[in-house]
Amino acid sequence: MGRMDYLAMKTDTTTAELIDSDINELKLAAEKLFHHAAKLGGLGFGTHLLKWIASFAAIYLLILDRTNWRTNMLTSLLVPYIFFSFPHNMFYFFRGDVGKWIAFVAVVLRLFFPRHCPDWLEIPGSLILLLVVAPSFFADALKDSWVGTVICLLIGCYLLHQHIGATGGFKNSVTQSHGISNTLGITLLLVYPLWALVLHLL
Repeated sequence: MGRMDYLAMKTDTTTAELIDSDINELKLAAEKLFHHAAKLGGLGFGTHLLKWIASFAAIYLLILDRTNWRTNMLTSLLVPYIFFSFPHNMFYFFRGDVGKWIAFVAVVLRLFFPRHCPDWLEIPGSLILLLVVAPSFFADALKDSWVGTVICLLIGCYLLHQHIGATGGFKNSVTQSHGISNTLGITLLLVYPLWALVLHLL
């Protein structure tokens, strides 16, 4: 009996030591992240991070709309939102040869095999086409200016208004199970343009 108590105490101290060392490593990682974020430009890094979050939130809303969580939102507005908020490296990756090949395959499938082309590919295909064929005025000048940010903000506000109306009011939009996920996604759409506009005005 005494041996079992000893083993239990030894296991407890080993577990506690492991947890303490993991927490210390997490603290060090958080300090490094904060230090590197400050080095990369502070507020500019926050804008870049929010741009990634907003793009993923828009893609998340597109996925939600194409699954059984279908809503009455005008989700085709998410295509220009993603266009204007897509992070630079991903934007130019899909604007290059990779995007051209994807667009080519999408157009061929739609033209010659329309029965085998699922409906849920229509909006992602439209996004890739928009990324590839957009004139440089939109891709270079408007995308990186306050105009693109205002367009993102207007789209986010319109989608939030439409979502609240479709769910039957603000209370339902935050209490119904599918309402919460859409409200969270749309709120994330609003954070990036608001932050970017505040920084632009400062």
